[in-house]
Amino acid sequence: MSKILIIDDEKELVMLLEDELKTRGHEILTAFDGETGVELAKNQPDLILLDIMMPIMDGFDVCRTIRDDVFCPILFLSGRQSESDRIKGLNLGGDDYIVKPFGLHELLARIEANLRREKRAQYINKEHKRVNLYFGKLSLDVKERTIHINETMVLLTRREFDIVELLALHGGQIFDRERIYERIWGYDAEGDAATVVEHIKKIRAKFAFLDPETEYITTVWGIGYRWNKM
Repeated sequence: MSKILIIDDEKELVMLLEDELKTRGHEILTAFDGETGVELAKNQPDLILLDIMMPIMDGFDVCRTIRDDVFCPILFLSGRQSESDRIKGLNLGGDDYIVKPFGLHELLARIEANLRREKRAQYINKEHKRVNLYFGKLSLDVKERTIHINETMVLLTRREFDIVELLALHGGQIFDRERIYERIWGYDAEGDAATVVEHIKKIRAKFAFLDPETEYITTVWGIGYRWNKM
């Protein structure tokens, strides 16, 4: 059973989705406005369905507010079909963008697909507050700040590890280089976001040396970078 949060001001649609998802064994949280959705997101759902066109606080603002604290997939639901809206949603951390009106069965299939991808192997030892993440042959130890591929340690600089950690903890989300630069170097840094490109080239080279068959970081052309879920 997964916990799914639906944030949409169309109450009939919310009730329909709630009924359908409950019959599939999921626990459902519902919010009819963005502010309530932000509060319910603190319950750490496994997936969020997020409408864009809502009064007071739209879906883009909700995503921007919660994305740094919520790691689960966010699926935008919107009647806005422009490419710029889709790109904006993905840049803010959305995992999918579904245009209204949509087929119910297609939406349910996308929900289940995102939930399956999210179930990557994680080991959490709460007593020692240790988190290990596993992606194919690669393992990332958040506490020790180490990365291994095939049990061989990957020697990364502090900035390189910070970039990998940011992308890996938000697997599947797209980050543009400006956002990566602000998160890793800080908003007041005097450098250039182009340095992100060089750092990622070096990270990829180090990964490829130990695992040439796997692409851990994908370039989403015209948008940014994404850590591949495995």
